[in-house]
Amino acid sequence: MKNRNLDHKDDWATPEWLYKEWDEKYNFDFDPCPYQHDLTKWDGLKIDWGKRNFINPPYSRKLKEAFILKAIEESKKSKLCVMLLPVSTSTAIFHDHILPNKSDIIFIKRRVKFSGYNTKGEYVTNKPGMHDSMIVIFDGRY
Repeated sequence: MKNRNLDHKDDWATPEWLYKEWDEKYNFDFDPCPYQHDLTKWDGLKIDWGKRNFINPPYSRKLKEAFILKAIEESKKSKLCVMLLPVSTSTAIFHDHILPNKSDIIFIKRRVKFSGYNTKGEYVTNKPGMHDSMIVIFDGRY
């Protein structure tokens, strides 16, 4: 049984190999939610994004949904938004927002190993996430 009382962290770094693979293709110029970002300096949900964005949002439901909706909004301004998301194809956000917005979806083989601090406060780099992952691309440039 899952321990729902653990302090689950919502800030995990994208593996370098995964980011590099997509950056080589799209040459990103902005990340609205970088790992361990100081939100007192700026909030990625409240500012304009770059022209070519990579987004690995927090995976808590409300923040994940907010970043997906923001990516859709930014793509409508002729911007590219490439998102690393947990696979959750049965959700309303997937059916009501991701699919209808003509996104490209690429499923990642095997679980992604994120880097960050686990529930015990230890920095880990070799533990796979709890979900399968997908890349969702909202490309408003065309």
